[in-house]
Amino acid sequence: MLGVGMSYQWWMTKHTRHHANPNRVGKDPDIEIDTVAFTAESAATQRGVFAWITRRQGWLFYPLMLLEGLNLHVHSVRSLVRRGRVEGRWFELGMIALRTAVYLGVIFWVLPLGMAFAFLGVQLAVFGLYMGTSFAVNHTGMPIVPADAKLDFFTKQVRTSRNISGGFWASTLLGGLNYQVEHHLFPSMARPHLARAREIVREYCYVHEIPYTEMSLARAQAAVVRHMHEVGRAALDPFTCHVLATYRRA
Repeated sequence: MLGVGMSYQWWMTKHTRHHANPNRVGKDPDIEIDTVAFTAESAATQRGVFAWITRRQGWLFYPLMLLEGLNLHVHSVRSLVRRGRVEGRWFELGMIALRTAVYLGVIFWVLPLGMAFAFLGVQLAVFGLYMGTSFAVNHTGMPIVPADAKLDFFTKQVRTSRNISGGFWASTLLGGLNYQVEHHLFPSMARPHLARAREIVREYCYVHEIPYTEMSLARAQAAVVRHMHEVGRAALDPFTCHVLATYRRA
């Protein structure tokens, strides 16, 4: 991720935690509350402008993704300048500063001032939308695992992940992450082999009656928006969230 000006250490730590406990409350950083909420319980805690956004997050989710590129850069730098020991702090800060200086220097040298700012804005927006679109369909809208639940590794990874159908075109667009189930089961497997692994995993899930989710990119995007709408309703009334949470655990 150094190539896009983000901390490698921060990204890998975050991603490793996510892989170990996808969609698990309190352990998966990808469902921790930020601008939007991914669980009804966290939605009910939002206040002020964030509560306003959360109530409408189904409609605002993808527009907000236009800001995700900037958000990732901010979180990356913040993780490096926080108090306490940070492995490789100065090396990573130096690399980010070097990359930023060279990148901005080239842009503002080649382009007129107004066009340079416009280019930066569009580049960050497209980067954020693409990253958000690519990653949201992997787990958003899939089952949320309570903090105290006990699941075996295979069931946990399969039930919380969603594959995207489309073969070659889906792999090209999503960089192989369309085989999200297999990517989580075999994170070190080379991406060209994930398609073959999918056939084996699907058959195993069918035989053992384990839910295996795969759908088109359009249906997956709709599922993401639907989930964000449902979670956002919890911000309307904290009592409603309590009821939803009670029945969810039942």
